[in-house]
Amino acid sequence: MQSLYFDGSRIQVRERPDPIPGPDQVLVRMRWAGVCNTDLEIAKGYMGFRGVLGHEGVGEVVDGPPEWLGRRVVSEINFACGTCETCGRGLGRHCPMRSVMGILDADGTFAERLAVPVRNLHAVPDALTDEQAVFCEPLAAAYEILEQIQDVAGQRAIVLGDGKLGLLIAQVLASAGANVTAVGRHPAHLALLEARSIETCDAEAFSPEGCDADVVVEATGAAGGLARAIPAVRPRGTLVLKTTVAEPQTVDLTPIVINEIQLLGSRCGPFEPALAALASGAVDVSALIEDRFALANGTDAIERAAQRGARKVLIDCE
Repeated sequence: MQSLYFDGSRIQVRERPDPIPGPDQVLVRMRWAGVCNTDLEIAKGYMGFRGVLGHEGVGEVVDGPPEWLGRRVVSEINFACGTCETCGRGLGRHCPMRSVMGILDADGTFAERLAVPVRNLHAVPDALTDEQAVFCEPLAAAYEILEQIQDVAGQRAIVLGDGKLGLLIAQVLASAGANVTAVGRHPAHLALLEARSIETCDAEAFSPEGCDADVVVEATGAAGGLARAIPAVRPRGTLVLKTTVAEPQTVDLTPIVINEIQLLGSRCGPFEPALAALASGAVDVSALIEDRFALANGTDAIERAAQRGARKVLIDCE
């Protein structure tokens, strides 16, 4: 099968053997996949990954239990053992023995076929297009914030970053009743949020000091984002970290202690509300698509996604 493979030094289109699903897995024929900023960071050395890239995608089950055959699906990316103490506490996303699709010891979605555990599957509603369904995984990551902060209604929230994830987070928080200000560097991106009555601010004009926000989400995708986010949080407010970068970060944590700021790492999230939001139109992703490439031109897709200001780049895996 054709795949987009990272060997530790470069990304290339490579022929790979078809995956053989295990007893508790299905084989998915991939339709579409999405390029995430994490994929770009992996190419810079993040996580030390080697293998087929990609963790966002939608496909059709072609081998597995009869009840799943022929169904369109999306898959959660953490492949947990299901038997350890962590899994027993319902924390399979943090299973110490897990592999992670396209990120840690498991091939990803930039391929014609993919083997995934049955328990990771979610059926795609008929109302959703394949291109909408591709956004389920990153949108679930946005919804994880609502799992961690129980009630954001009426709270002042600042989202730093108007990239692919930041645009989704701003919509999710606004739909939950937060008073959102999205801060970014790309007028065209901010205009997408303004069209949905979400307040925006140009990053050059934004001053974090004195913002006194209840919630600040750092989703800049840049190593310096955390240092800029801290002054924007009110005393005893909450700072949510979404950025993952390959390079090390140095930041003064003293204000977090002095102001008793709650610091939340936030990663993967629940698929059910993400699929429901896509189906209902509560979150709009149609305008977030930047470009589309065939899998055979996957390296061009990566280059396009890495360009400054690029929104979501999709890969046609069929």
